[in-house]
Amino acid sequence: MARDVVPRRVRGVLPAPPTRYFPAVSPTPATILAFVLTLAGPLAAQRQKLPVSPSVPAEALAGQSVAVMPLTLVAAEPALESDSAYAPYRDRRTTLLLADSLIGEALTGRAPEVQWVLPPTLRKLARRSPGIVGDPDQMGQAALRAPMKDIPDPLRSSLRKLVAVAGGRVAMVPAALAFGRGSDGRIRADLTLVAADTRAGKVLWRSVAIGTGATPREALQAALTGALPL
Repeated sequence: MARDVVPRRVRGVLPAPPTRYFPAVSPTPATILAFVLTLAGPLAAQRQKLPVSPSVPAEALAGQSVAVMPLTLVAAEPALESDSAYAPYRDRRTTLLLADSLIGEALTGRAPEVQWVLPPTLRKLARRSPGIVGDPDQMGQAALRAPMKDIPDPLRSSLRKLVAVAGGRVAMVPAALAFGRGSDGRIRADLTLVAADTRAGKVLWRSVAIGTGATPREALQAALTGALPL
């Protein structure tokens, strides 16, 4: 199940001008990025609205390229963290990579109508564009775990540049993952997911997916199943 959803209307962009208007521009990564960002101005020709739903708005994003940011915040309640059941997950880096993998598998497997650009690809794009795009693991996207309408800088600027290079407009941000014990003794996973309009700097959709299981892995998979119903 999921809760805490915040929808937003956002503006689109006009079609790109004919290339003959720019005969002297060399198609370097820097000029391409600058041109894409120029198109994100206030002259909007279309609007996009994501539905008010606890589920990932895959239907509204169908056919679009959507960057999936790496998870950077994972935490467990102290009582669970000291439990032997959580021992394999105490290494933060290992757990982050596992969560990224499970999130990517769920998105591509349960919502294939969206062109998801997963964290490994985003990291490669960032390495190929030094000085233009920052490290996707160091942008501060965990700040989006708090309810908000406007994405603060410098996160807004960083996301905008990254998604301009990756293609598309929207970023799906797994902002935080928390583990604890449910009232029934099973492990509970709370995954905060945010869809962000990286050009307008607005939060389009937000939800907290919740799942339970015998292990943290099973709990996270249950949360993703709830967020991505078939």
